[in-house]
Amino acid sequence: MTRRPTSPWLLPALLGSAAALGASALYAASMTREAERRTPPIGAFITVDGVRLHYVERGRGEALVLIHGNGTMIQDFLSSSIVDDLAERFRVIVLDRPGYGYSDRPRGVWTPRAHATLYQKALRQLGVRQAVVLGHSWGALVAVALALQAPHLVRSLVLASGYYYPTLRADAALASPAAIPIIGDVLRRTVSPIIGRALLPAMIKGMFAPAAIPERFDREFPTDMMLRPLQLRASAEDAAMMTPVTVELQQHYRELELPVAIIAGGGDQIADVGRQSQRLHDELPNSTLIVVPGLGHMIHHLAPERVVEAVELASKQSRAAAA
Repeated sequence: MTRRPTSPWLLPALLGSAAALGASALYAASMTREAERRTPPIGAFITVDGVRLHYVERGRGEALVLIHGNGTMIQDFLSSSIVDDLAERFRVIVLDRPGYGYSDRPRGVWTPRAHATLYQKALRQLGVRQAVVLGHSWGALVAVALALQAPHLVRSLVLASGYYYPTLRADAALASPAAIPIIGDVLRRTVSPIIGRALLPAMIKGMFAPAAIPERFDREFPTDMMLRPLQLRASAEDAAMMTPVTVELQQHYRELELPVAIIAGGGDQIADVGRQSQRLHDELPNSTLIVVPGLGHMIHHLAPERVVEAVELASKQSRAAAA
């Protein structure tokens, strides 16, 4: 019996691939260290059910909780002007969601309801009895879940640029491989940060389109933090979960009896206004819809004064309802 000769290129190809992955891993680790050196924690930490959460507080008064979307972190709100403005009248609390910024993300299924359970316990630790809750994009799902699970805690909702109803999404399909354990772990520690660095400018541009990226966001938001392995995992998992979780949550929207302010950019290219914000408004009789023409997904950066107005409206309506 004769043995088939080994292809002469196979061993060099394997060695070359291993060397390339090793170099990518070293580069990704170096990128992570440099990103965290330039952007250290800016707030305090609490531990909830073994999960260490990073948060910041600004101002005094009625509690207002801000929940960021997919891929971002606390600095998303801080690099807009809404925290500065709202802190003059509210006790503003912003947490890095699990896996983002400097918050932990243990292995598990991090649905909006799982987030909501963690937020409820975190707010209790922070002495918050009632709050207005604002969620942006994926964070709007967390805000809705929190209101459904803890109606005594959430006085009113502000939902900005949200995704509420299932649709076919190419970004969710593309994110799925990076969310798979082991395979995704290898990708996130080798090639994903490098690919992500190349794709990030176009992705951020799409988040603001059709408007331009504001100078303050460009100057202050630490985009390199988005490319760390843990944050890439969180972002991939959230993207992969987006459609499935809305299938469950949409069955409960009519249970929301509290005041809800819904705000979106009329030109949003991430979450279609008609299919998402308008449809939710039509389903919730106690809601107000604000659509700002010509603006994109990052409405809190592009029309911060309108978002502040929405928060103040939701707060006023909740006080009137309680009177």
